[in-house]
Amino acid sequence: MTEAMPAAASTQPTFAEPAEGAVEHAEAADAVRSRGPEEFRARRERFMASIGEGVAVLAAAPELVKSRDTDIPFRQNSDFFYLTGFLEPGAVAVLTPHDGAHRFTLFVRPRDPERETWNGRRAGVEGAMQAYGADAAYPIEELDSRLKALLEPADALWYALRADGGEMDRRMLALLTGFRAPRPRAGKGPWDLRDPGQLLDRMRLIKEPGELALMREAAELAARGHIAVMRAGRPGVGEWELQALLDQTFRSYSATSGTSFPAIVGSAANATVLHYVTNDRRIEEGDLVLVDAGADVGFYCSDITRTFPASGRFSAPQRAVYDIVLRALEAGIEAVRPGAPANAMHLAARRVLVEGMITLGLLEGDPEKLIEEEKFKRFFMHNTSHWLGLDVHDPGSYTARDGEPIVLQPGMVLTIEPGLYIPEHGDDIPAELRGIGIRLEDDVLVTEDGHEILTRAVPVDPDDVERICSEARS
Repeated sequence: MTEAMPAAASTQPTFAEPAEGAVEHAEAADAVRSRGPEEFRARRERFMASIGEGVAVLAAAPELVKSRDTDIPFRQNSDFFYLTGFLEPGAVAVLTPHDGAHRFTLFVRPRDPERETWNGRRAGVEGAMQAYGADAAYPIEELDSRLKALLEPADALWYALRADGGEMDRRMLALLTGFRAPRPRAGKGPWDLRDPGQLLDRMRLIKEPGELALMREAAELAARGHIAVMRAGRPGVGEWELQALLDQTFRSYSATSGTSFPAIVGSAANATVLHYVTNDRRIEEGDLVLVDAGADVGFYCSDITRTFPASGRFSAPQRAVYDIVLRALEAGIEAVRPGAPANAMHLAARRVLVEGMITLGLLEGDPEKLIEEEKFKRFFMHNTSHWLGLDVHDPGSYTARDGEPIVLQPGMVLTIEPGLYIPEHGDDIPAELRGIGIRLEDDVLVTEDGHEILTRAVPVDPDDVERICSEARS
């Protein structure tokens, strides 16, 4: 018979009542989320001004089945939401700048009392016009009979082919092919197929004030979750329990909030796995715990990574690695400013990390030579930044057509996330460093005169991190 886990109850994280002020913050978040159709109409007008005589067709995200008749929770396609605000599946939006009566047409699931009894209320045709500002709306079953007439006056079709194909792709390609044959004689119908992402990716890069308000709420909520797991993440607690605590913190904030991606909770050598989501190990004495988690508020994401000592204090080798990653984080953030190239943050952070690898005895040689030969990739193998917004990895190019990095502009939001991941095994690695994985990540807004760190409500200074951990364990 195996020995029972000692003092198991005392190690479990506490799932407390919502923190003081949570109700007020939830009310504030609800107020920010309650946006009217004008916000989406303004975006559509900007988008339609760019497509000229073209017509755009956007499809809602498909419903996905987890197993048999169990659905995966529905999440709307980000581009579709960005232009329409419409939250239901089974919908298609058609934007026709040349047709005043149908500038914004929604095809939606009609009202159905029986289905709504099972699966919830639908907006229906009337709701699509009244609540979402559609100029015209029809049942989705009428899409095939009406779509050709809406497309016919256009010179180009703006439609994003899905990675997995599907019925909507076949429908659009068949229509385009059907227009191309008679077009030389009839002079009507779209000729080109263009991806609306060419325009929407650039639009979404620059965040509007309402979007930034939601992202600040998401950043504050993510900070609450990270502080909660720092306090709870002591030896004996399961990684999965900290994941549950994050979920509980985010969901208790608002009925519509939640995680922006599956949380990474990696203790000890699990922290060296970049996308570790198994979260099934029990934390032990002396472990570091890496937590990469973000909140979703009103469809907008945050993304924070912190690494903390489960026992309340960093060991000397852990602190040495942590300090290097922190300096890299600070160097990356300092590089964020209008006019800077989009790779400036990576170059700045990478240089600090490589010099740190030499100091730690992980690498030997000239930093420039090591960077040129990419020797550092054994311990730091990813880029330092990604765009953030409606998606955790928001769309948008990092390089221009000439191959040069694009230039940062006010309103862009990106992550800065350097890390060091030292393999658990390796005779050439100092023994005291093996299995240490540390990543630190903040969300940063490019402002008119520099930058704003959105996520510093959760500390990153190691002394502050130790203080939070130690207070919770005393």
